[in-house]
Amino acid sequence: MKRILLFVLMVALTFTSFSVHAFDASAESYIKEKETVEVGASAVSAKSAILIRSDGTVLFEKNADERLPMASTTKIMTAVIVLENMSLDTEVTVADESIGIEGSSMYLQKGETLTIRDLLYALMLQSANDAAVALAFAVSGGIDGFTELMNEKAEDLGLKDTHFTNPSGLDDEEHFTTAHELALIAGYALENKDFRTIVSTLKYTYTTSLKSGVFVNHNRLLYSMPGCIGVKTGYTQRSGRCLVSASSNDGLEIICVTIDDPNDWKEHKALHAYAVSQYEKYEVIGDGFLTYELPVINGKSQKIMCACTDGEEFWSEKDGEVGYVIELPNFLYAPVSAGEICGRVVIMNNGVETGSVDIVTLEGTDGIVYRRFIDKIYDFIRGLFK
Repeated sequence: MKRILLFVLMVALTFTSFSVHAFDASAESYIKEKETVEVGASAVSAKSAILIRSDGTVLFEKNADERLPMASTTKIMTAVIVLENMSLDTEVTVADESIGIEGSSMYLQKGETLTIRDLLYALMLQSANDAAVALAFAVSGGIDGFTELMNEKAEDLGLKDTHFTNPSGLDDEEHFTTAHELALIAGYALENKDFRTIVSTLKYTYTTSLKSGVFVNHNRLLYSMPGCIGVKTGYTQRSGRCLVSASSNDGLEIICVTIDDPNDWKEHKALHAYAVSQYEKYEVIGDGFLTYELPVINGKSQKIMCACTDGEEFWSEKDGEVGYVIELPNFLYAPVSAGEICGRVVIMNNGVETGSVDIVTLEGTDGIVYRRFIDKIYDFIRGLFK
């Protein structure tokens, strides 16, 4: 398989700009390939589906922009709104309006008190509709105010085909999303550490003022798919089986959404495996890469050594173009301490920046104390032309 390493050169001419330096060593020596698993993509029986990387890159889609009901996958956005507005340890007394809600339930009772944390675990593991309503009242004092927050967040995320009328996902003509936008909501939610912890939990023990018990996660993939980190199941007669899943495989994060899919468990596992098979992991830039002497102005030492002291790994599409841009100043101005960041190596994947590694000074130098200011100016000018 052909490997191409692109050297993108940036030339700097001024004091504040960066310059780029070339090296004789073979670029291939800075890349270490790791094995990937070859898995074929299966046919997808879902009415709508999408497979994306966490950065939004689409790997597979089927009717992904069709507006459809989303059932309890709604609760992903519900959890987002709660986490962004409430403390997990806040204790609340459930609103009367959350008692006896249809569908999945944790069977809240009048006057019962419990934490936001407990309600969120009930929401995401037990898929409790009464917990969804209790959370809406805790945050906004009612369903209308809460769904307004949900729709505002959808707008903030740039979603054009998503609209919420309730926090649980019960059927409503004006309650809809698309597979693509639901995947984007999930990707945003997974950036929240608490959300990530909740949806990846297999069992959770809770205690309220009236009872205690255990919530068991309904997501079978947590038990059967390598790297699975959640996210949410859903079902109504109108929506069919809905599933949002996410996996993390040695840093490669994949999100899959299917709507109205009678074979969702099997197809999600196949699609995640297919996604991993499309990428290779690269180890680019290690300790000691890019050792270079930088001129120093106003220093007792005229040059000091700098280098990368850390490595960087990332995933790239097979046959993708991998390269780096080296950014360094034309010179440093004393005093300089060892370990100072003086530049960076930017990792490029198919022309897009995917990460960077700092370049640091390996040694330091004190500044020179000049008797005459003119000598300092002369030294500065000389440094510009070194």
